[in-house]
Amino acid sequence: MNAYLTLRLPADLARALARWARMRRLPKSAIVREAVARYLAPPEGPTGRVTGRELAARWAALPHLTPRDAQALAADIAAARDALPPLRAAWE
Repeated sequence: MNAYLTLRLPADLARALARWARMRRLPKSAIVREAVARYLAPPEGPTGRVTGRELAARWAALPHLTPRDAQALAADIAAARDALPPLRAAWE
């Protein structure tokens, strides 16, 4: 079953899409369908490696804890772990 989607494009993008479709003698929907499929496809390549620059950008985007916040988080985790009941062996 096909799902239908209606979208609005800025005028310049709509003109570019129409021109592209006319030049290739394809329906606009086929072009948009392929573009969405390519956009959502998993990254190509055997390992999915990232460059150092991409890794640095990802690291910079992560939230960073201050030393005080990190100690408080570690204390909270330890307290939660200590509050758990002891585990029993599966064969008991």
